[in-house]
Amino acid sequence: MNLHFATPWALALIPFVIALAILPRIDRGLTRPAGMRFSDNALVRDGSQSWKVNARQWLPVLRWLTIVLVIIAVARPQSGQAREIVTGEGVDIVLALDISGSMSAEDFVPLDRLEAAKEVIADFISERKYDRVGLVVFAANAFTNSPPTIDHRVLEYLLEDMALAAELGLEDGTAIGMGLGAAANMLKDSDSESKVVILLTDGVNNKGIIDPLTAATAAKAIDVRVYTIGMGRPELSGTQWRGFLGNRMVIGRYELDEETLRQIADITGGQYFTASDLDGLRTIYDEINELEKSEVDVRRFTRYRELAGWLLIPVPLLLLLELFARSTKFRSIP
Repeated sequence: MNLHFATPWALALIPFVIALAILPRIDRGLTRPAGMRFSDNALVRDGSQSWKVNARQWLPVLRWLTIVLVIIAVARPQSGQAREIVTGEGVDIVLALDISGSMSAEDFVPLDRLEAAKEVIADFISERKYDRVGLVVFAANAFTNSPPTIDHRVLEYLLEDMALAAELGLEDGTAIGMGLGAAANMLKDSDSESKVVILLTDGVNNKGIIDPLTAATAAKAIDVRVYTIGMGRPELSGTQWRGFLGNRMVIGRYELDEETLRQIADITGGQYFTASDLDGLRTIYDEINELEKSEVDVRRFTRYRELAGWLLIPVPLLLLLELFARSTKFRSIP
């Protein structure tokens, strides 16, 4: 709901009305009226004024307030209720995210791999306003966090709470085939013409009962296109391993099965990308965002309701109140 004025130029009259209201008071303070000298006016000066005298000077406020309300009414304030009508079809997308221990490597300065992935994925989801987006995470096994939904706030909350497998009490490992299979299975009943899985990992398939290429073949059979992203740097990097004795930094070289990831993308008609830093990862998701356009037509309508009538209701009441006050309690004697 929003408020605007159909003829806002009328509001420019308000400063002039305010100036006319306060000008007599300013002029009265600058000019000294003629008077007569008395031998002693202490008694007159110390005497308190009647409440009627004090209240009478505020009567013109009613008149000026009436004029201001009329000016605002002339400006035609309106409240609008915006409405969107979406026609066409979006893209059904499932994000498959690796949460194995190696995703704690701190080579995506200032973040580790998992936090960098979460940040970029959250931005990607916010760009897919009219698409249904789902989320799968995998380590030694795959887990469905959310089926495809247009309630993207739920996905944002799930991403914020996402952690490494060890922190969630899950068995560590990298089951790429299981993650891809679970993601593709979410889309098997989708009626969308475009069904997409974006799989992000930094390792080699070493767990699970489903081979990655077998999962890719199954995805192709149900017309699911898979974009694969290999994350991490080939050089040595540090990983925080959490154990009973606390955290410890392990320096090592982590393998990335680029060949398998590339084959998955080729089989399903997608593309393979590799990211070695945070900016590169953002660029990849931006590119996928451009490749997978939603074919929707969005029309926005705003229905306005006139509010001027509500402002005019008190106008006659204020005028009558001033007239009544001047004719009774605050009547001036000529």
